[in-house]
Amino acid sequence: MAQLSLKDISFFTSKVLHSPNDDEVAYIEDKLTILRRQKISKPIVFIGVTSSSVVAGALDTKKAIEEYVENSKVEIELVEVGSIGLCSLDPIMDVQVPGKCRVSFQRVTAELVPSILDGVLNNYLLEEHVLAQYRNQFHQPWTNTSYFDELSFFSSQHRVLMGNCGLICPNSIVDSFANGTYKAFAGVLRNHTHEEVCQIVEKSGLRGRGGGGYPTGAKWRETLDSPADQKYLICNADESDPGAFMDRLLMESDPHLLIEGIAISAYAIGASKAIIYTRNRYEFTVIRLEQALKQAYDYGLLGHNILDSGYSLDITIRKGPGAYVCGEETALIQSLEGKRGMPTLKPPYPSTYGLFGKPTAVNNIETISNIPFIITKGFEWFNSIGTERSKGTKFFSVSGKVNTTCMVEVPLGTSIAKVVEMAGGVPKGRKLKAVQIGGPSGGCVAPHLLNTPIDFETLKELGLSMGSGGITVYDDTVCMIDMVKYFMHFIQKESCGKCIPCREGSRRMLEILDNITRRPVNDDGHNTLERFKGVIHLEGLAEVMRDTSLCGLGQTASNPVLSTLKYFREEFEEHIFDRKCTAAVCKNLRTFYIDVDKCTGCGACAKKCPTSAIIGTPRTPYFIVEEKCIGCGICDEVCKFSAVFFK
Repeated sequence: MAQLSLKDISFFTSKVLHSPNDDEVAYIEDKLTILRRQKISKPIVFIGVTSSSVVAGALDTKKAIEEYVENSKVEIELVEVGSIGLCSLDPIMDVQVPGKCRVSFQRVTAELVPSILDGVLNNYLLEEHVLAQYRNQFHQPWTNTSYFDELSFFSSQHRVLMGNCGLICPNSIVDSFANGTYKAFAGVLRNHTHEEVCQIVEKSGLRGRGGGGYPTGAKWRETLDSPADQKYLICNADESDPGAFMDRLLMESDPHLLIEGIAISAYAIGASKAIIYTRNRYEFTVIRLEQALKQAYDYGLLGHNILDSGYSLDITIRKGPGAYVCGEETALIQSLEGKRGMPTLKPPYPSTYGLFGKPTAVNNIETISNIPFIITKGFEWFNSIGTERSKGTKFFSVSGKVNTTCMVEVPLGTSIAKVVEMAGGVPKGRKLKAVQIGGPSGGCVAPHLLNTPIDFETLKELGLSMGSGGITVYDDTVCMIDMVKYFMHFIQKESCGKCIPCREGSRRMLEILDNITRRPVNDDGHNTLERFKGVIHLEGLAEVMRDTSLCGLGQTASNPVLSTLKYFREEFEEHIFDRKCTAAVCKNLRTFYIDVDKCTGCGACAKKCPTSAIIGTPRTPYFIVEEKCIGCGICDEVCKFSAVFFK
């Protein structure tokens, strides 16, 4: 591939740095078509490598491609790219040969590599694995193959931040230059003051994508106006909501977009130091970020006197311990200072008294990654996307009981039903039961509310929080009580313990939920009454936690409980009064029985039963005494004749 000189960089970063003549413009455009691989002279194979694809076997696929390239008589270039968001279809491999459009293949295992590549190199596609092809004005399309923009998954999205994901090599700053990265930063350094950048972001209406939805421009303005000899910009990359993986995928697919966003954000508030705070276990993500930072330093886009502008900036990566509470900005700052990650009282806010007592702006990855586009395309463009008070697009990771685990980017105001539809809906034969939005700080949405638009105000009216954007879909095989118990166990475990409402409230709520999903010791009505009273106490405890907890973790921890009580109260009543779990998920409420027509009388179940609840005579059918059965399911596991059932 063609390389870039420092002269090229000055052209590609922004025309504001120079006023190129016609010959220089033609030179730039010609070089861009080559760098973007719109014109190629040899076959190129692209393999998507991210954390999710590695789990699916992408490294094995990459190794198989390398072996094919080594043994091939044709000169082939291998390029590592990120993810296009279709995680369920990983590993994804693209192939482009001279004269033909780039075509993508799904679920490419190591064994499939030779047959797919042999076919493409001989002008033949293995159709059962073809996903789609990319449009390219310089190449001929493959016949009978859909374009990506014709697939409903992509045509329904508004991909701004994800525009380069899965297309460019995240390990190459050259790819980033060729696709427009750092142009906004160069333009800001030459044409805008700190105040002007803050003003542009304020006019755009950008709000924090970490869940709170606080206006980003207002936060920056307050930080900029706070006098200090040192200011900090912190990028909160501590993505910790169960089921959320958007930020991690973006960092691994387009790290230079994030770095450019951080650079502009730091300039806006007058900070000369920026920190990316991520998790210690995100090893693959950190490697990509470190490599991207090194490249940015090597090309003079970070460090001292950037692009001869007089502005200097250093960006470092700090790896946190992985505590959920450190997603809260004051707890994050405490962690960065070497202290235990615990929230502090506000005010003072970090914008006036943050890291080491200095003014600090804390923004999450998605918020920061929007900044280059707002600068390049203008605040009017950003204002045209979304709703009246919730502007721009939003990432959502969709997982759970859906046909396609994926990540989508849609305008704020898109309905919940549309997002679920883009993920392929629930599996065939199953019925959608609920949608969880926002992880532990969010809540459940019942089917009759699926047309609700996803924006900050509407979700708040429903008592929900958008969180970082994780969406989990549940079908009729899911027990809502068990789901709430999982989130409450997560909150109780992750609570820092500083304030009593969160520490004790979450523990008591978990005890109540455990109690109603467990078979009672005796059958008297008093026990049922106690279980019912416990559910009544759930609402009271939830309100106390919401009103008196110190930080957002405790204040929103009760959202899943309250929303489930509101929309699935009959399921609570079923567990309490009928002592039954229709979904058969709550093991301690299952009632086992033996089908006498299938039982051979081998006695294996009776020997393994821990409570001697199974009686019978050898070579005749056995029976389960319900009063003694604890629902452990061991009998079902050891039965070789499929004679044990539960209800």
